[in-house]
Amino acid sequence: MSSPLADAQNLLTDLIARYAPRVDYLMIRLEESEGTDILLRGDKVETLSEGISIGGQVRACYKGGWGLSSFNQLETISERIEEAVLAARIVGDEETQLAEVKPVQDNCFVPLSGTDPRLISLATKKALCDRYSNILKSVDSRITTTSVRYSDSAQRIILASSEGTLIEQAWVDMEMRFAATARNGDTVQTGRETTGSRKAYEDLTSLDEQVTGAAQRAIAALSLPPVKGNIYTVVIDPILSGLFVHEAFGHLSEADMAYENPDLLEAMSLGRRFGPEELQIFDGAAPAGHRGSYFYDDEGTPATTTQLIEDGVLVGRLHSRETAGKLDETATGNARCLNYHYAPIVRMTNTWIEPGKTPVADLFTGIKEGVYARNWLGGMTNGEMFTFSAGEAWMIRNGQIAEPVRDVTLSGNVFQTLADIEAIGDDFYWDESGGCGKGGQNGLPVGCGGPSLRIRDVVVGGEAV
Repeated sequence: MSSPLADAQNLLTDLIARYAPRVDYLMIRLEESEGTDILLRGDKVETLSEGISIGGQVRACYKGGWGLSSFNQLETISERIEEAVLAARIVGDEETQLAEVKPVQDNCFVPLSGTDPRLISLATKKALCDRYSNILKSVDSRITTTSVRYSDSAQRIILASSEGTLIEQAWVDMEMRFAATARNGDTVQTGRETTGSRKAYEDLTSLDEQVTGAAQRAIAALSLPPVKGNIYTVVIDPILSGLFVHEAFGHLSEADMAYENPDLLEAMSLGRRFGPEELQIFDGAAPAGHRGSYFYDDEGTPATTTQLIEDGVLVGRLHSRETAGKLDETATGNARCLNYHYAPIVRMTNTWIEPGKTPVADLFTGIKEGVYARNWLGGMTNGEMFTFSAGEAWMIRNGQIAEPVRDVTLSGNVFQTLADIEAIGDDFYWDESGGCGKGGQNGLPVGCGGPSLRIRDVVVGGEAV
């Protein structure tokens, strides 16, 4: 397939050679993307679109100051380079500190294992959404609101730097989101499911069971008693473990958060114990097949796997070249941007907790009264504090799963919660539903995973005792 970027590499090499002597560092990123976006709310089609976008960005650094210029007209690239160079020279007044990365020349494409969504018609994708929407609405007459969202995006990127890097890489990403809200008088409950793939369109075409489950959970929750708010020992499933490690811990591991905040940098001191010796936490784009996987980040740094916690002790953090340079550490390949409108910032990729040795059934042993929480409805973090809502929950009584409850929220301090992990299950699940937001760049594909966890002294919100 021919592309407007096909002849761009020689042009970029010439432009880099012309402008690089005026700055310490120069990077040009060209992007070609095409995608589909469909959103159904009830019987209404809110979005039904296909689009193609071509653009780029220029990043220049001079004496520690950065200039950024983005564009969607390739013929203006020389002017945009001039803008970025001038901006960097105006604001730069310190020292450029970029961790050393070996220049790379490479062409790489994340392979698909099945059908490319670009080969599927818009009408067929719309029919798939209609099918799932009808499933949600047909579960029960008390379902009052439904939504189905489908999106796919194919991106092709060319990176060229003043250090000699010249990379072309491409990938395809797909995602579907479902929600059903049920009402019975003043009681309102919602069930949600989200899934994604970088492998095949077929991964999205057989989700009837998950879609039905979202609506059924909303209906079932209408008649459940709310949990009694208290401090409990809780057992969380792998989906909540993945959410927890991403939202509550992963963002604190992003080094731009730390070097801009001396208090956080002290709290996240390498060598500090965070949890039990069994606890191992990683992040990395190198593991293939996940939504946060790629070959090179948006600075041309090769993808890696970074161990963040080893045997319960903080041993690593996530870096761009600048954060690694300023903290005298190694770049980890975590500089990512949503698209050419934004500068790359430090972002997670695939973040996970390694499975432990405790059989899942044994996680409940000895809990006189506790809570078992599965799946998620939503959540928020504020620095080291977090609050998550569980999609499903049951009381634990005398070591056994007992009656289901609703309105379960889990809150706490991430540092204390990691220290309060009592046991790590021997199960594991990869959740490919993530779309991460940071710095105004929302919906960046990520993966997360983990085993079931048993955690003591968790604040569980619900109806007051």
